[in-house]
Amino acid sequence: SDKIEDELEMTTVCHRPEGLEQLEAQTNFTKRELQVLYRGFKNECPSGVVNEETFKQIYAQFFPHGDASMYAHYLFNAFDTAQNGSVKFEDFVMALSILLRGTIHEKLRWTFNLYDINKDGYINKEEMMDIVKAIYDMMGKYTYPVLKEDAPRQHVEVFFQKMDKNKDGVVTLDEFIESCQEDDNIMQSLQLFENVM
Repeated sequence: SDKIEDELEMTTVCHRPEGLEQLEAQTNFTKRELQVLYRGFKNECPSGVVNEETFKQIYAQFFPHGDASMYAHYLFNAFDTAQNGSVKFEDFVMALSILLRGTIHEKLRWTFNLYDINKDGYINKEEMMDIVKAIYDMMGKYTYPVLKEDAPRQHVEVFFQKMDKNKDGVVTLDEFIESCQEDDNIMQSLQLFENVM
């Protein structure tokens, strides 16, 4: 009976992605690229689904000098579009497609969603602070040895002031996109996230 239970468990855990044709139509990847991505994904995640713990472990490998767990947590939430605690291959590929090959507009919308931690459609200063702090933690002491403790806060003050156009204490998607597109510094900081991916 153990064997039967094992097999049952396997069938419930394993997630097979929708057809690659469908994903090819929905993303900016070719079928061949999707096959390669899928192979890599299955390698790391044989069940076809990634939970947050696994996601953090994979991510930690890229940032040995810092603590990536908090940034990975926010990133996981942005990948987990259904907000059900797991990221399927489809979720992963959709996000990757935007981040690597999306238009500026799509990338900024995705980044806005990452910063909007509670998903209420606005970014407040605390949310921005949380993400920026997570990025500093992840990059680690070696990357920014000269940084003062309050550097993230100063960074956020400047960013937020530029972005909150109507000074109502929150940044909307429109404000975010407009600010980013008119400010090279902000755009360059956001380019950083692409390398972080």
